[in-house]
Amino acid sequence: MATLRNAIGSLVALAGVVAIVWSPFRPWYGDRRGKDYLAVDLFRADGVTGDHARLVSSLLAPMLITALVTLMGLVLRSRLLVGLTGLVVLALTVLWAVRQGQAAGSLTVGARGEGLNTGVATAAVGGAALLLAALVMPGRRPRHADAFAPAPIPEPPPSAYEPIPEPPVGAYDPYGDPSGTRPPAPYDDPQEPYDTRPLPAPPSVTPPPWPAPPPDTR
Repeated sequence: MATLRNAIGSLVALAGVVAIVWSPFRPWYGDRRGKDYLAVDLFRADGVTGDHARLVSSLLAPMLITALVTLMGLVLRSRLLVGLTGLVVLALTVLWAVRQGQAAGSLTVGARGEGLNTGVATAAVGGAALLLAALVMPGRRPRHADAFAPAPIPEPPPSAYEPIPEPPVGAYDPYGDPSGTRPPAPYDDPQEPYDTRPLPAPPSVTPPPWPAPPPDTR
């Protein structure tokens, strides 16, 4: 399940990366493309200007950086990096709309390509796709989580389940056989596990080899 979620999230993130990189080459406002806007215009209080930007200083630069960070997040399986890049793209798009509205006085959407155009929508869709991918991806499991996991209980070897072999017929069995199928032990009485025969009588006392001393007559 985690592998499937990771694959779906990666595909959604890759689609978002393609949309983000492609958006500066689409018209953003009227016929002006995103690569024509200066990236520093996003931080000017008076809004965007009409200066023509180069590729390295246009909106393509931050979009390309976020795309590279997203690919790094996919390699590392980091939901945090993928989600942050999506938020950055959406923030850049909203900030551009605010600066464009300050410069033009208002934002409009025309039916014949006037006002907001497809480049803005493409960038917004790419950022939303990155956020969706971050939610779908399961992320990478931290290594320290296994340190607190209980140790697995080792299974006994197969020999532990083998029955105890029966002793040979006539061998001594101190526990007996409750089933009654084993021959009795070699005793006179199978119910008495000890020898009850009387011990032999002790030998008679013999006199010492020397004569007894005479009795004292004093």
